[in-house]
Amino acid sequence: MNHLTRLLPALLVWGLATNLLAATAHDGLPSGLDKRIPLTTSRVVGSPDPALPMRAKRAWPGMDFKKPLFLGRDAGSDRFLVVEQAARILPISRDQSQSTTNLFLELADHDFYSFHFHPGFATNRFVFVFANGPNKLQTNSAGVVLGGTNKFNRILRYTVTPEGNANPASEYEIIKWWSNGHNGGEMAFGLDGMLYITSGDGTSDSDGNNSGQDISDLNSGVLRLDIERPDAGKAFSIPKDNPFWDIPKARPELWAYGFRNPWRMTMDPADGALLVGDIGQDLWEMIQLVTRGANFGWSVREGNHPFHAQRVPGPHPVTPPLVEHHHAEARSITGGVVYQGSKFPELRGAYIYGDYGTGKIWALKRKGSKVTWHREIADTPHAMVGFCEGRAGEIFYVDYAGQLYELEPMPPATKKRLPFPKKLSDSGLFAKVKGHVVQPALIPYSVNSELWSDGAHKERFIALPGESQIGFAEGGGWKFPEETVLVKSFALDLEAGNPKSRKWVETRFMLFEQNEWVGYSYRWNDSQTDAELVEAKGADRDYKIKDARAPGGSRKQTWHYPSRAECMTCHSRAAQYVLGVNTLQMNRDHDYAGGKANQLRTLAHLGAFTLKPDKAGVVKLPKPPEKMASLPNPYDETADLTLRARSYLHANCAHCHVEAGGGNSAITLNWTTAPEKMRLIGIAPQHDKFGLADALIVAPGAPERSTLIQRMLRVGQGGMPPLAKSLVDEPALKMLGEWIRQVKTPEGK
Repeated sequence: MNHLTRLLPALLVWGLATNLLAATAHDGLPSGLDKRIPLTTSRVVGSPDPALPMRAKRAWPGMDFKKPLFLGRDAGSDRFLVVEQAARILPISRDQSQSTTNLFLELADHDFYSFHFHPGFATNRFVFVFANGPNKLQTNSAGVVLGGTNKFNRILRYTVTPEGNANPASEYEIIKWWSNGHNGGEMAFGLDGMLYITSGDGTSDSDGNNSGQDISDLNSGVLRLDIERPDAGKAFSIPKDNPFWDIPKARPELWAYGFRNPWRMTMDPADGALLVGDIGQDLWEMIQLVTRGANFGWSVREGNHPFHAQRVPGPHPVTPPLVEHHHAEARSITGGVVYQGSKFPELRGAYIYGDYGTGKIWALKRKGSKVTWHREIADTPHAMVGFCEGRAGEIFYVDYAGQLYELEPMPPATKKRLPFPKKLSDSGLFAKVKGHVVQPALIPYSVNSELWSDGAHKERFIALPGESQIGFAEGGGWKFPEETVLVKSFALDLEAGNPKSRKWVETRFMLFEQNEWVGYSYRWNDSQTDAELVEAKGADRDYKIKDARAPGGSRKQTWHYPSRAECMTCHSRAAQYVLGVNTLQMNRDHDYAGGKANQLRTLAHLGAFTLKPDKAGVVKLPKPPEKMASLPNPYDETADLTLRARSYLHANCAHCHVEAGGGNSAITLNWTTAPEKMRLIGIAPQHDKFGLADALIVAPGAPERSTLIQRMLRVGQGGMPPLAKSLVDEPALKMLGEWIRQVKTPEGK
């Protein structure tokens, strides 16, 4: 028997398996694990937080839209109108069972952000549209795309025909001003009859034109116009009580200023107050109560906090936000509506708003500038970009992914649940926490391309409840059963390069329940005997790392435990929630206690996939793993350099930089995107150029002019990835620099 034990590793490597020595799949190749043990011990169900009062349900389930941004009620009928970003407005019936629509208005080469009907629509038939354009790309003499540098915000007025459509020939421009990013995009008629319009800073990062505190332009402001009494030859006049008439060079159209990107504005009919959701940048999201002449601080400040403190402030003191949210709980605020309906009496008079990045929805009540009540009312998986109140008191919102949703009361729990585990030892997923010994029912796995985690060692496991199965897909995300838990533990070497000094610092659970994923973090104690659940807002802890390269022989490393909201900014619907458990990442060999096998083959052999058996009763993958795609290891110097770079960008960046993923740039970095559609090589950055001359995101042959490298080099402001990064990934930085040096311009291909 001792002889067999000594031979076992060699036999496994060669795949010479017997029932005694190694597990094999149907094709005779190693399967890694012989049989699946059903998981019956998991207590990771429910939530540690109190149930929220509301949830989302699909509205107009038969209809999908392309990048919808706004939903509003038609002033001339009981229809609703949906604004699609690509300059289309579509009418939809109040009857949610309908699934057809036609065209209300379309405009070439522009984006549409919102519309509003004139208060006197019944007699004048006017509708106002917020547009931005033209969208034609511009290039320099070398053919390099520069982006639209001559785009304008335009407020357009149309006349609605008796048939109920806007007449394109009636287009009349009220006002326009330059804006090429952070365009604002909202209008509201005040109780005073004036038209209020939001305007962003006109750029896409850090107020590059320094317009936030400059009241000599119309960017970063709320405009106030009188369209009822226009000056001769103009579409409007400027009200005499606007605040900046007496300031030299100030634009008298301005009512307030200091906004970054005021995304959605509404008027409270109770007192005429204007409420704006102002999207922040590095750390804070704001709800602003807009008053005459107010300065909200951007970009000297971000909410209540310094941003570019060295910049010259405007001529007025900074007004603090009504409410601000740290990026631990919100990532891209979407202003909402003041609810007037009776369907939800507890919300009457409350301002309902949400967050594009996390899908959370809040309600607040105020008295003047004082918030008297404020709470989270729903947590959704949707990227909300606009709210609308229905005629029957419904609360609708627009999901940028293409659908419309409605809030409804959360139904009462149908069964009593066990308390959510506050410690790893309570989770039922560990046979022994000390030593990090998981239950044998958990299936270990590894990935081809790791997300950078400040050099931490990681171990990963899939916990499938009972004998449930995963819906396999060769491309895209897999479909997991309810109460699946994905487990990932992180350990740091407290002496750099010495695995014997390794200590566990965090274990994360991703729980799939009620068709949604939620992330939870546990912080390990110093004795390594257990780990406790981290509170919802997240936490930080400093570790002292012995490192001969550091001054004094040691350095401090801050480990960030993400908030639950932060978890979902990466694990978003656009990224298909699960980043590592898919075919691209898991099509590789894993070392199962000494025996290596392809993970896809192992999971199929265990019956973990919902695959149908063939005529012989054998469960097989659709095709052998060797014929399926897989990501290369970015750190494998023997692999193709371009593929290594693509793999790294996919794993570390693509979950945000993908369509509707929340990354605030036009690049698309997922593995399946064709190179010419990535908008990466030879493209001018929309954001900070970091002082580089002739900066490009990837400058062919010139990493020193590539903002991608600058993002990699930075920790904190301007650094990428923006979350949970306290150390630079130096091997990846070197690899990406080498890749950029060999990238050729299109002419050099």
